[in-house]
Amino acid sequence: MSPGALKIYLNDHLAGATAGQRLSRHLAEHHRASPHGGELRKVADEIAEDRRALLEVMDSLGIPAHRYKVAAGLLAEKARLLKFNGHLNRRSGLSEVLELEALRLGIEGKSLLWQTLLSLAPDSGLDEERLRDLRDRARRQIGTVDAVRRQEAVGVLG
Repeated sequence: MSPGALKIYLNDHLAGATAGQRLSRHLAEHHRASPHGGELRKVADEIAEDRRALLEVMDSLGIPAHRYKVAAGLLAEKARLLKFNGHLNRRSGLSEVLELEALRLGIEGKSLLWQTLLSLAPDSGLDEERLRDLRDRARRQIGTVDAVRRQEAVGVLG
């Protein structure tokens, strides 16, 4: 295990987790009155827990969180507001579809993070059962977000 590479890898994932946490909260809030509001709120809450779990893993490995990476994650999430969606002063349905796709991709990356850490667990002392649970939860989150995304896409594009 290369400590330098692992430090960069985990901090990059922390930046992504920061962006994903904010995006998931935004989507849950936007959909709060929809039939998917409860599901998206649960995903947002779990993503916040997953980010805390990543910080715990980093702490257990003696890897500090780099504030500039967290700030980069915050800026990346804010960049979604700059996307042109065919409307100047309001959101379009296309914005929802693209945000759900971005969230799904982020969760896919998180799933791969937990899988990678699971592969390193025997040499690092990380809790394999916990990592399996986090990986499996990420896979469930993908299913939830993808179901909402498909419905939104059909409504906007179909």
